[in-house]
Amino acid sequence: MKAVDANLLELLKKADRFVVPIYQRVYSWGEAECRQLWNDIIRAGTRDELSSHFTGSIVYIERGQGTRTSSEPDLLIDGQQRVTTVTLLLAAVAARLDELPEEEREPVAGFAPQKIRGLYLTNQYESGDGFFKLILSQRDKEALKAVIQNAPLPTTTSRVVTNYLYFVDLLRAASSDTIIDVCRGLAKLVVVDVKLTRGTDDPQLVFESMNATGKKLSQADLIRNFVLMDLPPSRQERLYEAYWFPMERQFQGADESRFDEFVRHFLTVKTLAIPRIDEIYDAFKSYASDQEQNGTDRDQLVTDLNRHAGWFAAMALGAETDPALAKRFRELDQLATVAYPFQLRLYSDYIAGVLDSRAFVEILDAIIAYLFRRAVCRIPTNSLNKTFATLSSSIDTAHYVESVCSRLLTLPDYRRFPTNEEFEEALKTADIYHLKRRGYFFREMENHGRKEEVSTAEYTIEHIMPQHITRDWQQELGTDWEAVHDRYLHTLGNLTLTGYNPEYSDRPFREKRDMPGGFRDSPLRLNKGLGQLERWEASSIERRAASLAAQAGRIWAMPALDEPVLAQYRERFSDSRRFDWSQAHSILDALPAGSWTSYNNLAEAVGTGAQAMARHLSGCSRCVNAYRVLTWDGAVADEFRWPDPGDKRDPGDLLRAEGVALAGGRADPEQQMVAEELLALIGEDER
Repeated sequence: MKAVDANLLELLKKADRFVVPIYQRVYSWGEAECRQLWNDIIRAGTRDELSSHFTGSIVYIERGQGTRTSSEPDLLIDGQQRVTTVTLLLAAVAARLDELPEEEREPVAGFAPQKIRGLYLTNQYESGDGFFKLILSQRDKEALKAVIQNAPLPTTTSRVVTNYLYFVDLLRAASSDTIIDVCRGLAKLVVVDVKLTRGTDDPQLVFESMNATGKKLSQADLIRNFVLMDLPPSRQERLYEAYWFPMERQFQGADESRFDEFVRHFLTVKTLAIPRIDEIYDAFKSYASDQEQNGTDRDQLVTDLNRHAGWFAAMALGAETDPALAKRFRELDQLATVAYPFQLRLYSDYIAGVLDSRAFVEILDAIIAYLFRRAVCRIPTNSLNKTFATLSSSIDTAHYVESVCSRLLTLPDYRRFPTNEEFEEALKTADIYHLKRRGYFFREMENHGRKEEVSTAEYTIEHIMPQHITRDWQQELGTDWEAVHDRYLHTLGNLTLTGYNPEYSDRPFREKRDMPGGFRDSPLRLNKGLGQLERWEASSIERRAASLAAQAGRIWAMPALDEPVLAQYRERFSDSRRFDWSQAHSILDALPAGSWTSYNNLAEAVGTGAQAMARHLSGCSRCVNAYRVLTWDGAVADEFRWPDPGDKRDPGDLLRAEGVALAGGRADPEQQMVAEELLALIGEDER
């Protein structure tokens, strides 16, 4: 590897041709990056004391020794964004100078239109791709050619065209002095010219080390480069065109993070370990390396990834064609993504014919009910990642639905499937108005079983008993109106949907019932029965809540399995009930000095009980920071013991030395880390 400082324009002049490999991401700089480069160039051009302006690194693999022919280009593996942007600016300068009177077309020596194009943009004696000094990957290739040749621009959306026109507009609005400054600034651009030798240097390692500069690559970019970079060009192109590009196309229009999310789920399925979201690339490299050692070649790896991406697109990106499955996938995507690893396994068996669509729907309904019931019952969700990562081990393909549903129904403690009683009681008494997934809840309540769905997005959630109590409402509710209001305001029985929220406002119940468009005239199922009531009071709210909760119990139903069947599966699953404490250990390793947490919060984070957590920590030689786990009120537990009986250190003294404030033996609540913060330490999230 050779790395030297080089003038960028001189580098472009000497180079016959730079080609961006097919595996590189498309050109992606936006207006903000272009504006920054423009400002840097103007600053360099206006300040005579600046002899150069450093603009990053250009890393490329040079042509093979003894083959210095124009038919073999240098492969640009890092620096594509800045080289492309400077090329666009040079083309825009040439185009703008073409518009000026002939005597003004060379404002700075060497910056006439024909010189710019002949020295920095093209190889005038070559033809075809060899005519252009920079060839981009397939989706940008023709756009850049049109820009450089000053030809009609393609109408398809392209950053290449957008940024070129942006520079043209800046130059047309610029004074003649500013154009001179731009030319001078361009002449001062300096890069680190990093030339790799074919067959000697490892471009992947260099590429990763350079990723800290420029527009940082996504995990998807890094994975694509890792998979394709060291393959022969013909094989790169074949794999890219046949598998990788079709896979990327499935993610077009989706947030960039969805590909990272997909790879995380793919790796979870394959390894039964859940990688941190910020370590997807490293986890993928490790998996790919293990696969290759076991005889899986790169073609098989890419094919498998492409296949799973298609299933993920069906589940998460709206690509499913079966209406019944598509509806369940939409629901699951709104509820939580933690089930995706298990869903990928289900989809694999569905495609293979092991699982038919009817059974698939039945299992998805059970998962939806499991997730939503837990959300309503406010059961901590932090154990769900591991629950679904390992659920595949419970599948008996001969009794597919029965085995999966039995496993869900026999999960213990924090992982439990809430019973009808628990679910309906929570619905009757909990604050549903502030439920995170209330929109989903009311849409399903209104539309379940309908052939023609009502668009609940056009409606707002109405408090029948209003949030602001008027004198009329005080009389309606009786002498205990304050207690009734406090207890029932945001509960299910007092909530409905309406398209007339501003008109309803704080009106008395009978006015809301009888006004045009009121409850008596409402076409919504949720308002059924309200038009026949004379009063709205505590008993009315309770009766309606009980009715709606029972209806919800039928919509989000528990799987119907007989107790003898469940008993058989309980015995079968009993061996798998040993709790996995590794997540708790990871959190303790990451728990920073100067902070503390409680047994309750740590237990909630990993999906167990506080007493079980306390018992585990009391005998855990692996838990080096266990003294930072205190009781709910910040005290060292009476049962706390060091793993080494000879260890006489005082936990309180250690905490004080680390910066935890203790008063009366109680740690400062402001320094406590709650469950959500603990999970963030190890890169976990509950979705």
